[in-house]
Amino acid sequence: MIDHLGINCADLESAKSFYDRILAPLGYSRVMDFGVACGYGTEGDPAFWLSSYDDMPPQREVHVAFRAADVDAVHAFHDAAVAAGAEVLHAPRPWPEYHPGYYGVFVRDLDGNNVEAVTHGYVAQAETGS
Repeated sequence: MIDHLGINCADLESAKSFYDRILAPLGYSRVMDFGVACGYGTEGDPAFWLSSYDDMPPQREVHVAFRAADVDAVHAFHDAAVAAGAEVLHAPRPWPEYHPGYYGVFVRDLDGNNVEAVTHGYVAQAETGS
């Protein structure tokens, strides 16, 4: 159900140091680092994320990503979220900057949290000319 979870930190470098230390005994490490965000887990599966942004308010949003079966499910999630009153942060699309096959949509829930639906098996259809 949960694909990954992210929290925002007031001091990202201190948070990285803290989580580096406490997750190591559990067999997890920092496997991705983009400067303003980093992911912990096992190689190829960062499931817990830390981030920090200059414009983040004191009540920091939570990010949770729900695993979707396929692209159609991502779009169905998007449609249901819009119908339920969610703000669309990023419309459904591939996110190759995360990894090949990543396809997701990001919405803000009614309490201001960043909620995502993602599938990891997206394969772009080759354009054919006739």
